[in-house]
Amino acid sequence: MDVKLLTYTPEPEKVVAAAARICYSNKCGADLMDNFSQQEVENFIARLVNYGHMSPFEHASFTFAVDGVSRALSHQLVRHRIGVSFSQKSQRYVKEKQFEYVTPDTITKKKELAIQFANLMAVIQEKYNDLVAAGIPAEDARYLLPNATVTNLVVTMNARSLLHFFELRCCVRAQKEIRQMANLMLCEVRKVAPGLFSNAGPTCVSSGICFEGDMSCKKPNVIVRHRQDQQIKEQE
Repeated sequence: MDVKLLTYTPEPEKVVAAAARICYSNKCGADLMDNFSQQEVENFIARLVNYGHMSPFEHASFTFAVDGVSRALSHQLVRHRIGVSFSQKSQRYVKEKQFEYVTPDTITKKKELAIQFANLMAVIQEKYNDLVAAGIPAEDARYLLPNATVTNLVVTMNARSLLHFFELRCCVRAQKEIRQMANLMLCEVRKVAPGLFSNAGPTCVSSGICFEGDMSCKKPNVIVRHRQDQQIKEQE
């Protein structure tokens, strides 16, 4: 797996703070970025997080190249829909003459099962190639390809969506592959916008609360709540 931050909103922390600034001052849009010290930017961001005023975070976007992940991961990733854009290697147009695949650690740890897994992938490759050689379009031959097939993605998220993504996917309850990707993405954005993501991570990190209930990892000093209980509280 390889995760690289391709591009991002210039001065993302200042942009977020400037967007918040318009909510609390008489400045017009053209003046929002003027005479704005780093300390003021940091203070604005801290206030936003403290107040739960997260809409200004939507004005900063980050674009990643993600290579060498499975289709199983990409199927989970597209569940994140708000403030997120995806582009993915097409199995309709790109023929998988020798497809790569991801083997979960739980399988690689068991030698006999790992061999069986690899043998099955080889059989699928052979049958896929047979279909393509027989004139079957790649878009139809791909029906044979497994979730383990490696794919490449470009993903763009705004900062608010990223924070929510990190809450869900950096958690130890997330599947290991997507958790690894989320942690790599978090490392990338912290390099360029440490203030926006200083408290990012699973909810036990971002807010000291776990919503996994009985399935919680029971980390010390974390308040454990059931999702349903939290939803009821929010409705009251």
